[in-house]
Amino acid sequence: ISNLVYSGLTSSFRVIFGGIFGFFYAPLVITGLHHMTNAIDIQLANDFGGTLLWPMIAFSNIAQGSAVLGIIYLNRRNKEEQQISVPAAISCYLGVTEPAMFGINLKYNFPFIAAMIGSGIAGVISVGMGLMANSIGVGGLPGFLSFNLPDYWKFFLIAAISIIVPFVLTVVIGRKRANGS
Repeated sequence: ISNLVYSGLTSSFRVIFGGIFGFFYAPLVITGLHHMTNAIDIQLANDFGGTLLWPMIAFSNIAQGSAVLGIIYLNRRNKEEQQISVPAAISCYLGVTEPAMFGINLKYNFPFIAAMIGSGIAGVISVGMGLMANSIGVGGLPGFLSFNLPDYWKFFLIAAISIIVPFVLTVVIGRKRANGS
C-alpha cells in the first residue's frame, strides 16, 4: 500500500491527492482508522527516505486546534466554554485532536468542516511544495522536529495557513449563525 500512496503523492495529480487526504484525515480520526497511517508513514520513510503523508497529519491537527481557537474567540465571555475549549486547543496544537474534535468541533459542526477545509488547503500546499518529514513524530506544532532544518520554513508557512484558514472560517460562520443569517 505504501507504493500506491507514494505514487499518489508523487504523480502529476499529487496536489489533488494531498487536498483529498488533508480534507478527509479528520473523519479518519473519528473512526480510529487514522492509526493505519502510522504504518504507511513508517513504510514510506523506510522505502523512500521520508514521508510526504505525515506532514498533512500534523497540519490537520493544527487546523482542528485553530477551529477551536475560533470557538474560543466567539465565546470569549463564556467561562464554561473556555474551561473546555482552551485545554482542547492546547492538546490539539500538541498533537492530540480527540478532545477538540469530540468536545468542541463536532458539537458545533461548522468548526469541524472549517478545520477540514483548512487541512485540505494545507495538504495541497504541503504536497505541492514537496514537504517531506524524515519520519512520523508529534503531530501539531512540535511537528517541525520531524523535518530537516532547511525545511522548517515550509513547515511554519503551511502551519500558519492551517491556523489562519480554520480560525477565520469558524469566526465568520459562527458570527453569521449568531446573527441568524
